[in-house]
Amino acid sequence: MEDHNHQTLPSDLTLRVKALESLLVEKGLVDPAALDALVDTYEHKIGPRNGGRVVARAWVDPAYKKRLLQDATAAIAELGYTGAQGEHMVVVENESSVHNLVVCTLCSCYPWPVLGLPPVWYKSAPYRSRAVIDPRGVLAEFGLELPQDVEIRVWDSTAEIRYLVLPERPAGSEKMTEQELAALVTRDAMIGVARL
Repeated sequence: MEDHNHQTLPSDLTLRVKALESLLVEKGLVDPAALDALVDTYEHKIGPRNGGRVVARAWVDPAYKKRLLQDATAAIAELGYTGAQGEHMVVVENESSVHNLVVCTLCSCYPWPVLGLPPVWYKSAPYRSRAVIDPRGVLAEFGLELPQDVEIRVWDSTAEIRYLVLPERPAGSEKMTEQELAALVTRDAMIGVARL
């Protein structure tokens, strides 16, 4: 799924980051190849694939799902996904009558070990403010129209706690392998702006 990006011009923060990066590279303090490698790791090697594996395991292993909902940090670590920005994880489960949405209203706290780099829209001020005020409207902008009887719960990630949505398992996926299921899971579904 493509990023949902309301901005046409880079934000002030993006411009400041680019300027700082350019200055650090120019002064020889940062190797651009090392930066590129770091970004590539989080975008393509870690990315949402790790989160997809966590979700798929929960779908096929009820005991793992129970551990995941009770102590997400420990259950996620069982699969080898730990590190900065993933020290204190909480997993919230979508159900037919409840839909969960994750936001960080202060900045862009995000579970890097399971989702990789946050999308641009996740860090944007409009998403951060409107997700709390008008979650149903924000979801509609992402193309997700939920029935009025579905409760929407908004979870505000912080530096202390980061949230991950456990999407509902798609109907008709009962005979799929864990690996096939993991490939179905999207970053947007684990943030809550999409359903599978």
